[in-house]
Amino acid sequence: FVAVRFGNVLGSNGSVIPIFKKQIEEGGPVTVTHRNIMRYFMTIPEAVSPVLNAGASAQGGEIFVLDMGRPVRIRELAERMIQLYGNEDDDIRIVYTGLRPGEKLFEELLMNEEGLKSTKNNSIFIGNQIQIDEESFIPQLNKIIGIAGNNDADGVISALKELVPTFEHK
Repeated sequence: FVAVRFGNVLGSNGSVIPIFKKQIEEGGPVTVTHRNIMRYFMTIPEAVSPVLNAGASAQGGEIFVLDMGRPVRIRELAERMIQLYGNEDDDIRIVYTGLRPGEKLFEELLMNEEGLKSTKNNSIFIGNQIQIDEESFIPQLNKIIGIAGNNDADGVISALKELVPTFEHK
């Protein structure tokens, strides 16, 4: 098994582009979660080739990370789409709805703790996986399952922080 990490694919299921398009065609408003939220984007063809290359070069167990370029400010994407549809900035409003629970302003394709190794392809990297102690993992996981069975949300969060040091709950 291998995994490939990358950002948002324009035009795919769940892409913001069709949502913005529909909102603009209906006269607005265009909804954006936060004024400063940023995401990585690539087109379907840009995503397919590196994914196929990663799969072809996989040995098993790798986490491939694609070079996504620079992140895009969603507000600016919405503004540009409004202009492309022939509207003035004040014709269609942008409404900020607020971040959803657990949503981040900036996407992380890789945690700092993981690091990257180069491959022969300049747009594909291999993430160094965080090592886990397999002998202690299963008992810790069973502990979390037991706590969850008691509907103890705070206990689950505390146990997750023990198991995953980089886990943050907000």
